[in-house]
Amino acid sequence: MSDVRKVSAGAGAEWLLGGFGLLRKAPAGLLATGAVLGLVTGLPLLLAESAPGMFLGLQALIMLITPVLLGGFVYALHEVDRGGAASPTHLLEGFRNGRTLPLMAQLVPQIAFGIAAIVLLVLMVGVDQLQTLVAAMETAQGQSNPDPALFAGLPAGRLLLWMLLVIALVIAVYFYTFVASPQIMLERRPAFEAMGRSFRACLRNLPAMLVFIVLTLIVAVLMSVAAQVVAALFGLVGGLLVGALFGQVVLMAVLMPVVIGAIYTAWSQMVAPAAGATIAAAATSSGIEV
Repeated sequence: MSDVRKVSAGAGAEWLLGGFGLLRKAPAGLLATGAVLGLVTGLPLLLAESAPGMFLGLQALIMLITPVLLGGFVYALHEVDRGGAASPTHLLEGFRNGRTLPLMAQLVPQIAFGIAAIVLLVLMVGVDQLQTLVAAMETAQGQSNPDPALFAGLPAGRLLLWMLLVIALVIAVYFYTFVASPQIMLERRPAFEAMGRSFRACLRNLPAMLVFIVLTLIVAVLMSVAAQVVAALFGLVGGLLVGALFGQVVLMAVLMPVVIGAIYTAWSQMVAPAAGATIAAAATSSGIEV
């Protein structure tokens, strides 16, 4: 782990403060960038009831391009850190100069996690028991006071163990992608090299990661409550789906600059080049890859 730096546990709080600090440097540009990201990722909500097929297809497309858009967000924060301005157009930077596929490669650990979770569930619980569980849950949904006897005989111990393993897998996936985007965008590193360094950096700085995760969850919950209030107000005027979309836009507008800014700060402390990060000379093309 000589290629990553050791930081104190308190650095986890510094990362989050760094995110707020970057937002204060360019509030208008970063809030607008976050709002556009929220709008793009939230648009499928409008099709959830009227066109379920299109909703699923658009959701899949959004899932594919989200890592690329987040890479562009990292670029915007890098510009702010260097004294420049942030703009929603920076979200497109991830589509330029050969960064599209490396950024999308961050989905590989997530897909592997999904497959592993399903395989573990089948192996540990069994198909028959899963069918029994699904039937019990469907029956319980139709009861105001579900009968505990519905779940009698189910392998609660194995289900609990599976849940613990899933939590461990989620943490591992998060570690692999935590500071991968800044390395891909700003250091021009290959995707899997960047993810490997991200995982090693998180392992070496577990105390800081724990502090960061706890504080980020608290901030996210508080912001989510505020966004739900906004969603409820807009929902009274435009309906539930419109309210949900506006709520997501407001949440992403504020939360994403802080969280991505914190990740950018963590990258700068743990794995960024000692002399400071620079965009490679190859990043001069203005073309957008498909």
